[in-house]
Amino acid sequence: MSNRATLVTAHAWYYGFDLAVERRRGLSDVEDHLHIATFEATLNLGESITFVASTEEKPDLNGETAQKLQHAHEQKLIELWQGNHSFNTDYPAWLNHLVLAADQFIVNRPVTENLCGKTIIAGYHWFGDWGRDTMISLSGLTLATGRPEIARSILRTMKLYVDRGMLPNRFPDAGEQPEYNTVDATLWYFEAIRAYYKATEDEDLLKELFPILTNIIQWHCRGTRYSIHLDSADGLLYAGEKGVQLTWMDAKVGKWVVTPRIGKPVEVNALWYNALRTMAKFARQICQPHQEYDAMADRILTSFSRFWNQETGYCYDVLDGPNGHDPALRPNQIFAVSLPESPLTPMQQKGVVQACQRELLTPYGLRSLSPNHPQYKGYYGGDQLQRDGAYHQGTVWGWLLGAFVVAHLRVYGDGNQAREFLQPMAYHLIDHGISSLSEIFDGDAPFTPRGCIAQAWTVAEVLRAAVAIFSHF
Repeated sequence: MSNRATLVTAHAWYYGFDLAVERRRGLSDVEDHLHIATFEATLNLGESITFVASTEEKPDLNGETAQKLQHAHEQKLIELWQGNHSFNTDYPAWLNHLVLAADQFIVNRPVTENLCGKTIIAGYHWFGDWGRDTMISLSGLTLATGRPEIARSILRTMKLYVDRGMLPNRFPDAGEQPEYNTVDATLWYFEAIRAYYKATEDEDLLKELFPILTNIIQWHCRGTRYSIHLDSADGLLYAGEKGVQLTWMDAKVGKWVVTPRIGKPVEVNALWYNALRTMAKFARQICQPHQEYDAMADRILTSFSRFWNQETGYCYDVLDGPNGHDPALRPNQIFAVSLPESPLTPMQQKGVVQACQRELLTPYGLRSLSPNHPQYKGYYGGDQLQRDGAYHQGTVWGWLLGAFVVAHLRVYGDGNQAREFLQPMAYHLIDHGISSLSEIFDGDAPFTPRGCIAQAWTVAEVLRAAVAIFSHF
């Protein structure tokens, strides 16, 4: 609707539009367009016109009122962000744009007929809500921005979907069943709860969720879907079966799993260690037995040394896979440094950060594979086979920049250098999806943005890293 334009209806088809980008993507490259109507208005110098487009059942069609309400909402978001932090130095104004962008990913998820929870859209314009993306994004989108009540709603919504000790990878749309093909989403749930509790000290929610977390650990110890189980020989988590993708590197074309990573992935076991240390602290907080969790974590701490590749000076990506240990330099090991509980020695942490900075770091995130690897692909494009074949084989992921910055800050304590790592994202705000951050980028210069023009965990992790940096000064 419009406040001053006249609607002139039409019903004209225009056939055979050529879609060059879709052709490059290996998709249907011709479509027909229907011209439904035309808005006509005469504007004099200095005048404006307002259009209202809404998905609400009964929208307010007063454009001026809607605009004022939106401005008031955005001002409130900025005030919450600013009120949640007392930085000792001025933060850059471009972070305000990310605070507003963060709000766009938070949506309602109907849980029952009478109950509506909160969840996070993974990216626009292709994705719905995903368990892994939601848990990783929660801290940056809600806690960093001063909105813990939304985090609480999301965490409570997620518990309703835990099944056999697992969170879904993809949440269901109407009439669909959840998909549980993920090993790490559930472990990120522990970290999301830890971050929430640190920010709020909400012991009531901790007590509510603690039995769920206990059940999750029990399932992982005895084994759940897709051979996810604790290996009794070393206490590490094993995961994977042929034809299934379980980690965040989950590209699959037909029956081809591009990066299967069957065995003991490094980030999965870093998350497992972090989860057990977190559970021990939770148990102490609410006066529950904690000794078992500490003992399990102590054992992992010893076994995690198996990941260290003395020859390369950084971690194996996967242990005990079908072909032995995988020495490929991927960014997954950065989480063994950036998570609150690290199983690496200070020397090893520094080695990981240096290796990632040397071969994986770009202005917009970390490459998913070292350019020195024979399977590296520096360009993300072509048909689905080509795109998915490059998705985790060199393509840069923006969300990994957050973990790298936090890890670098942990190792070097250099807030100024950490701040410089984020600066390219300020320029990217006007580069692809205006006032938001992209999903991925080419691995080769000039690092062209690709994929979703607005990605939840990219925005979230840059915000989380920014809070860590400006709280450091």
